[in-house]
Amino acid sequence: MGIAFPFSAIVGQDEMKLALMIAAVDPKVGGVLAFGDRGAGKSTAVRALAALLPPMSAVVGCPYQCDPADAAAQCAACRARSKPGGKAKKPAALKAHQVPVPVIDLPLGATEDRVVGALDLERALAHGEKSFEPGLLARANRGFLYIDEVNLLEDHLVDLLLDVAASGENVVERDGLSIRHPARIVLVGTGNPEEGELRPQLLDRFGLSVEVKTPGDLPTRIEVIKRRDAFETDQAAFVAHWDKEEAKHRKRILAAREHIGSVKVADRELEKTARLCMALGTDGLRGELTLMRAARAAAALDGAKAVDDSHLKTVAPMALQHRLRRNPLDDSGSSVRVERALNELFAS
Repeated sequence: MGIAFPFSAIVGQDEMKLALMIAAVDPKVGGVLAFGDRGAGKSTAVRALAALLPPMSAVVGCPYQCDPADAAAQCAACRARSKPGGKAKKPAALKAHQVPVPVIDLPLGATEDRVVGALDLERALAHGEKSFEPGLLARANRGFLYIDEVNLLEDHLVDLLLDVAASGENVVERDGLSIRHPARIVLVGTGNPEEGELRPQLLDRFGLSVEVKTPGDLPTRIEVIKRRDAFETDQAAFVAHWDKEEAKHRKRILAAREHIGSVKVADRELEKTARLCMALGTDGLRGELTLMRAARAAAALDGAKAVDDSHLKTVAPMALQHRLRRNPLDDSGSSVRVERALNELFAS
């Protein structure tokens, strides 16, 4: 695996970077969709996230990187190993080690077997044993599943991902196998809207959506070129130069994860959340829930004790703009409609 461009060295694209950090702090937000111009840094930011994230504790030898401290989310094998045996009254401690948080690519041409897993044919032919070969969903458990050009993903894989994203579990019933394993994944998708729209069912599964645009001012474009050229000239030196900033971001994410459980969301802020979604006509209650969770994660990243108006204003566009119905009487873009609704709500 090559050296990733440092997350903190990415110029501009603050909304996309914040959305990714929010998803890293609270996976329940539901993932990130970044749509926009080609060559604007979407893939770079996602791959940089892998190097930025703090390592996680996982059970040694588990193909699903189960959390040794969370029995409810463990696979059947880990639960069986941790059960007390014989005269033991306490659960056995699972041996753990630190591993990088997985950020797994899902190629557009991937087969269903490669995604969900399948029978290990080599072992079956050599030893006559039925053995499960885990797929990409297993490798991505407790981490991120990255789909570039997500709007071009085949429909049968979209349906599969919808089921897994909703249940947090991958169920494989084929080739005489019956396997069920944890697949708590955070979907991260990037794409260019000119190449096709995303299916509404999958679009709604992404918690946050950001528009990524090519920088329009000269100094920013020059800085992007300078940093990219410096990285390609001497990758090791460039990464070392940004180590301190990367450490600051990593420390900020860790602190936010520890702090988020104590961040308060007052009824006043919940009322504004609901009023905003009602004004925009979002379907269901997923918009309110996502907005609340994203605002709480943003507050945790700021080290705040409670969510306030500034956090709602910051995350509302990315939490709601992809949930709006098309209004034939209003040709304004979704981001403009959210901004207008925010101005009206906070002006009252």
